[in-house]
Amino acid sequence: MRSLKNLSTRQVWHLRNLLFVLALLPLVRLVAFGFLDKLGANPIEFVTRSTGDWALYFLCITLVVTPLRRLTGWNWLVRLRRLSGLYAFFYVFLHFTIFFWLDHFFDVQEMWKDVVKRPFITVGMLAFVLLIPLAATSTNAMVRRLGGKRWQWLHRLTYVIVPLGVLHFWWVKAGKNLLAQPILFTGIVGVLLLTRLLSQKNRQRAAQLFARHADGNLMKEGQQ
Repeated sequence: MRSLKNLSTRQVWHLRNLLFVLALLPLVRLVAFGFLDKLGANPIEFVTRSTGDWALYFLCITLVVTPLRRLTGWNWLVRLRRLSGLYAFFYVFLHFTIFFWLDHFFDVQEMWKDVVKRPFITVGMLAFVLLIPLAATSTNAMVRRLGGKRWQWLHRLTYVIVPLGVLHFWWVKAGKNLLAQPILFTGIVGVLLLTRLLSQKNRQRAAQLFARHADGNLMKEGQQ
């Protein structure tokens, strides 16, 4: 555990490269299945479902980084979070592209009718749109341009996007009476969001106690 707390820059760099390669394996699998004719009776549904599932997996990985870092003291995890978030956007983008291309053949009007008519698509589209500014501001240059606080506030959209992704996933699976995974993801995301809320309240309480202590010291100094 102690060694994992003190990874060198080079070790973290190797971990980033490993994550980069591993995160591409789902796409490699889909391409291989396509060449081997193993996409099943409905290839479009198979590819759509797979890209959507992996988008949600990476969104959850992004969300779990902060509580895991606080629990373990592995501060280097923060340096992997941005990459997992970008892969979440990558698979969401593939998911949307398949929907737009193979389901609607780039017909914007037909796609928009589908978005408006079917709530689970509406929710998924909203999550995708909210992810765009996060992906666009993922570079160090954008962090400097926005400033740390504004960048952090913007990227708190993750706490809206992930529940929207789970809701989209729930509706898709519920239509097929496959509720085991949606229940699991709902529980995981619920625990992560509750952990975030409790952590934020604890920090606010600590800040208030510190402020009261500082005010008390100032009053004592003024009375002396």
